[in-house]
Amino acid sequence: MAILINETTRIIVQGFTGKIGSFHAQDMLNYGSQVVGGVTPGKGGQTHLGLPVFNTVKEAVQQVGAEASIVFVPPAFAADSIMEAADAGIKYCVAITDGIPTQDMMTVKNFLRRFPKEQRMVLTGPNCAGTISPGRSMLGIMPGHIYQQGNVGIVGRSGTLGYEAADQLKRLGIGISTSVGIGGDPINGSSHRDILEMFEADPETKVVVMIGEIGGPQEVEAGLWARDNMTKPVVAYIAGLTAPEGRRMGHAGAIISSAGESAAEKVAMLRELGVIISPTPAAMGATVAEVLAKL
Repeated sequence: MAILINETTRIIVQGFTGKIGSFHAQDMLNYGSQVVGGVTPGKGGQTHLGLPVFNTVKEAVQQVGAEASIVFVPPAFAADSIMEAADAGIKYCVAITDGIPTQDMMTVKNFLRRFPKEQRMVLTGPNCAGTISPGRSMLGIMPGHIYQQGNVGIVGRSGTLGYEAADQLKRLGIGISTSVGIGGDPINGSSHRDILEMFEADPETKVVVMIGEIGGPQEVEAGLWARDNMTKPVVAYIAGLTAPEGRRMGHAGAIISSAGESAAEKVAMLRELGVIISPTPAAMGATVAEVLAKL
């Protein structure tokens, strides 16, 4: 099963012929992802990496049956590219681009809400590492070799902490159903809760790892939903326990602005909600192993 992508998902790359888009498109092809083409306005009709280039996403959907897209478009134009994907009928879009203006993402969110929920494109990112269903498909920029196929779901704001969790689990012989990066920006396409709902509905996923950080209410909102709706254990690690209040950290969304947004407060709240806490990033794998052993 997995969630969001599998071996049959037909993928296009927006910003296909650029340096970054080309590099990661080739990496996804090497992994075995079903990349079927890409979009670079003005270069339609050309071939790149042995695949067709289209001027618009709509052409890619019509001609090669694209279902998912990944956005490697400069920040000033990325929001338009995301909305173009939604308008063309793409079902799932990963926005890798970092630095999309917050106002632009507000426009994107409002645009997506115009669609009926059952027809609305799922968006993860921006400023994320993407999504991988190990052994099936990779739609992102992560090092695919550290992910082993299995039954643990991962959702996180930080790409590198997601890699760390995957590597620790692999070393323990534990695999992953799907790992989803939702991005570190203040306004992102999907929340922790959105992805937890998908993992809860996925029969292959037995345990979910939620990787959060200071700033914003997303992790606690996800914990509240999990307490009332999830039958599967949730293990969480919250980065930033030593972060000073009011100091902006690496991610644009990682800043404490009100009560309940520091790492210590989030950890306390999540523990009360029944979420299992990994005390350090180095303990994520071992904590999951303990939970799996009790199932």
